[in-house]
Amino acid sequence: MSVEGFYDELAPLYHLIFPDWDASIRRQARALDSVIRERWGDGRVSILDAACGIGTQAVGLAALGHRMTASDISDVEVERAAREAKARGLAIRFSVADMRHLAAHHRELFDLVIACDNAVPHLLTDEELLTAFGQFLACTRPGGGCLITVRDYDREDRTQVQVKPYGVRDEGGVRYLIWQVWEFRGPVYDLAMYFVADRGGPDCTTRVMRWRYYAVGIDNLMELMRQAGFVQVERLDGRFYQPILLGRRAAEPSAAADRGGI
Repeated sequence: MSVEGFYDELAPLYHLIFPDWDASIRRQARALDSVIRERWGDGRVSILDAACGIGTQAVGLAALGHRMTASDISDVEVERAAREAKARGLAIRFSVADMRHLAAHHRELFDLVIACDNAVPHLLTDEELLTAFGQFLACTRPGGGCLITVRDYDREDRTQVQVKPYGVRDEGGVRYLIWQVWEFRGPVYDLAMYFVADRGGPDCTTRVMRWRYYAVGIDNLMELMRQAGFVQVERLDGRFYQPILLGRRAAEPSAAADRGGI
């Protein structure tokens, strides 16, 4: 299964990962907005969500007044995100794009490029990550920035198969049991996402989606952001449910500075 296929399959069920998706949309937006205000001022900014999924961050930030453009590699997720935004009366520009080819696709600059919910470790090598970060930079106006959120893989146990329970969800008379299974193969791990649907009868229906992740360390990600051209790269903890990594695109020299001297 490709990464597109993984998320195409996951799209109808993605909201079930959260105990209350609407509450998570609002909570995540408030957390991200507070960081954006600290780093880029109190005004509403133009934001490109480079891995929008079904719209968790894009919808929440648009509801707070930010000017949102959003893309994702999965057309099924983009279609759902567009429906979710429309249902909430939000104007967001959606399209399908690979984060490794953003600049040619979007052809404009934004105040901020974001990729949240551990999206960038879908790229399985440092070379692919560096390409994506270079595209983030190319889509960022001078003085603007990049914000990504990721798992802290340095804290994960890699010695055996890991089971990550998400819990039980009830929706439309169906009870869902949800969990992930991780199996490490060096720095990459195979992930299987299970949804068991119990409709009250003697049988259950199980759906499983499979893909790989790169368990890349945060220090390595920050160095790759610097190599891509971002400056003032930093890590923030305790502000979001995952660590936040920030970087800026250097401001262009002023005309006076270019003239130099007297």
